[in-house]
Amino acid sequence: MLQTGRDALAVEAQAILRAAKRLDDAFVRAVEIVSLCQGKVVVSGIGKSGRIGEKIAATLCSTGTPAVFIHATEAAHGDLGVYVPGDPTLMISKSGTTQELFSLLPVLRELKSPLIGLLGNPAAPLAREMDVVLDASVQEEADLHDVTPTASTTVALAIGDALAIAVMRTREFTLGEFARNHPHGMLGRNLRLAVRDVMHQGDEVAWVRPGDSVRDAIVAMTEHSLGAACVVDAEGRLEGLITEGDLRRALRAHDDIRGLRAADIMTRNPVTISPGAKLHEALRMMEDRSSQISVLPVVDVRCVGLVRIHDVYHGRVAR
Repeated sequence: MLQTGRDALAVEAQAILRAAKRLDDAFVRAVEIVSLCQGKVVVSGIGKSGRIGEKIAATLCSTGTPAVFIHATEAAHGDLGVYVPGDPTLMISKSGTTQELFSLLPVLRELKSPLIGLLGNPAAPLAREMDVVLDASVQEEADLHDVTPTASTTVALAIGDALAIAVMRTREFTLGEFARNHPHGMLGRNLRLAVRDVMHQGDEVAWVRPGDSVRDAIVAMTEHSLGAACVVDAEGRLEGLITEGDLRRALRAHDDIRGLRAADIMTRNPVTISPGAKLHEALRMMEDRSSQISVLPVVDVRCVGLVRIHDVYHGRVAR
């Protein structure tokens, strides 16, 4: 079963790589059509292609391109009213012979809709009706009988993602705009909020001086359970950071820690972040490293607080 899963993933991965190599001027033209659109992109398909179309439409919306999905059957029963003349259409079909899509063509031509076909068979009849054809063909599906839409839907989805990303770049879509489109959820929150919005500061933080005893540091960390103590000088400038890991290492290295000072066990020059940095940057600094860290001192000339990975994940708002 494990090998079967690996083989399926390999088939789909290779299908995407082949699709990437096939991208040509047709893709550029599709990006231009979508980028120049003054209204919205209408995505349509049925079956599994329709499911992929729903996701592509959602990705376009979240990345700055208004888009809607209409089921190819429902479109002919009133849903074509969503169109404004000139709205481009992205039609998705593995076979390129989907009759429900063919039935929409006369009306779409009246609406002067530029037609982009995301087709599993670029030589199929539907391809001849398109203004632009994106080749989503695959050599095989990932299942034993080569019939279940797997590699084909994966490739269609990946090309849709590539289209959305290229349009993002063309339109110079910013992180701020992305955050505006994602006001809820951790992703949007981490793009909107700054470290100062969630950090611990003042009496919430364990503060110690370099000359304080390790015992004093332990007491301070116990009273302020953030997992670390900031070691600062008389002016509030950061000298180092003591974490629970530093305490464990000190206990392993010394039979008697009573004579040790904070400066003896602290991590000098710890990774820090500014209060104005966005939370997604703090998360990347803590996680995207060989040895992950769970707390960052917040420094703006002086050390002004601490931010924990827990605060980023669980939505704490600073007092």
